[in-house]
Amino acid sequence: MSFKRQWKFFCVLAIGIIALICQFGLKTKSLFQLGSLQFPIQTILMDLVGIIMAYSLITEIVGDFKSGRYGVDILAVIAVVSTILIGDIWAEWMILVMMTGGQALEDYATGQADKELRSLLNNSPTIANKISNQKIISVNVEQLAIGDHILIKPGEQVPVDGKVIKGESSFDQSSLTGESVPVAKNPGDQLMSGSINGNVAVEMAVTKKASDSEYQTIVSLVKSSQAQPAKFVKMADRYAVPFTIISLVIGIAAWIHSGNPINFAEVMVVASPCPLLIAAPVALVSGMSSMSKHHIIVKSGPTLEKLASAKTFAFDKTGTLTENQLVIDEIIPADNSSYSAETLQSYATSVEQQSSHIIANSLVRVADNRLLKPATQIKESTGQGVSGIVENHLVKVGKLSYIKPEDNSQKVQETNATAIYISIDNKYAGYITFKDQVRPESAQTIKRLRRQSNAHIMMLTGDHKDVATKIGKALNVKDIRYELLPAEKIAAIKNVKKENRPVVMTGDGINDAPSLSAADVGIAMGAKGASAASESADAIIMVNDLSKINDAVAISKHTMKVANIDVLTAITIVIIIELIAFTGAIPAFWGAILQEVVDMISISLALLAKTTPTNPEQTGISKTTN
Repeated sequence: MSFKRQWKFFCVLAIGIIALICQFGLKTKSLFQLGSLQFPIQTILMDLVGIIMAYSLITEIVGDFKSGRYGVDILAVIAVVSTILIGDIWAEWMILVMMTGGQALEDYATGQADKELRSLLNNSPTIANKISNQKIISVNVEQLAIGDHILIKPGEQVPVDGKVIKGESSFDQSSLTGESVPVAKNPGDQLMSGSINGNVAVEMAVTKKASDSEYQTIVSLVKSSQAQPAKFVKMADRYAVPFTIISLVIGIAAWIHSGNPINFAEVMVVASPCPLLIAAPVALVSGMSSMSKHHIIVKSGPTLEKLASAKTFAFDKTGTLTENQLVIDEIIPADNSSYSAETLQSYATSVEQQSSHIIANSLVRVADNRLLKPATQIKESTGQGVSGIVENHLVKVGKLSYIKPEDNSQKVQETNATAIYISIDNKYAGYITFKDQVRPESAQTIKRLRRQSNAHIMMLTGDHKDVATKIGKALNVKDIRYELLPAEKIAAIKNVKKENRPVVMTGDGINDAPSLSAADVGIAMGAKGASAASESADAIIMVNDLSKINDAVAISKHTMKVANIDVLTAITIVIIIELIAFTGAIPAFWGAILQEVVDMISISLALLAKTTPTNPEQTGISKTTN
């Protein structure tokens, strides 16, 4: 609870108690008299607090007006001023309790709604067991350097990213990856900070500083999301203007009908806009909390509204729709070649097995032992290719320019696909093409998006036309933009027509950062840690699962539905009470009490946004999400 709001609430309560004691306990007379008007001490105290609170609200109203926002705070000011003018200090007190108490309740509800976010901060690892000179010493995680050895005891949290060097155990990574079962880790395997060790102590070497580690990345993103203002004024303002007009019309009509300004004040008391101001922000924070439980960090409330109404979804290809992990597509021997496809793969893999290039890794990863031959005299030309001797043959693997015979006596086949070319004994022998593996969940994710939002789907990539078209066809995406530079991706997003907005862009790489910023909503696939994409995004998916976009859309729609129903319910109840107050049947004091009841109803309804949307087949919420 905000200290300032808490102070206001208790101050108003204290003044009320003092006023009660003065009027009913001490039975104080007028502190001073002005003509026929008497001013007891309780009236002076209450009116003084009322004037201060009204001034505070007026200051906020002016600030909102300057920033282009028009709210319903004016009704609260009119209600306070009205009770001061008619001299009903107890109705005035109830309004002040309602205003400050509603703010305090909003803070409490907000704290309950975002406790899942804050639990990440509270559980952040701070101490590590460093192994130094065969002794174990406790050090702050910030003091760990790359290469340090630390001991992870049973049940302990991994403090920084590292690699197992001794021991075997299972680790619970559910808070990071969403995996429901512990993952076995052996020497050489990578460990993510924030994962929980099982029953066996292991020794690991630090591979990243604390500030760069996986868990700290999540924590920093959570801090960023909490630093953003949670209040969502756009929706509330849409209702604010008609609600204010209706309330003022009823109040003025009550005054004219009765000829008594007290009736106007009674209507204004029940017209206080606290429910309208509370409903939207509490619902949004609840929705953001629900997002965090599904491993999605949302940085600000307005992101939820845009996601809920999105009409276009744009995707980067590599690393987003695909795994960013190349697999062999085709092996094409040269015309009239005496070497089979298996021999080409064997020779190419044998010379590439010591290279760190992504294509070399892809070759070696899928090769079985019988394909690997001893290779000698390995020479690597950076950015060009690798050569070596395999079974007494000179094998060159790499770019076409690297392996192409100098005399141009042999016809060489070329391809637009991602490929390596192979020559054996300086004669062109063929090529091997690779394709980026489509994520297993990509097709279903896009299908669900169309069902959820009837959205237009775009794929934006810098890759070649043939590669992009093949991926797009596999995913049933018709709008494919290929061979795009980052600036051209931005242009593609900005050129989306107004009727097809908001636009949501999803990417994972540094080159996607400008596109994420240009979109109405940028979503980063942040499972692999911090990047420019995560920093530029409005939301971050913290697990390596594209279908979380379906979860994000479903939760956003559910949150906005709850917020709208909550606001409309509160307005309906308040207007009904206003109409009753029009007849003079509700004294200002009891009207203020009824308004406090409406506040409680608004908060309770708003917290429903924390619940998981029903009917997961329609909403897109993953069944496997814990």
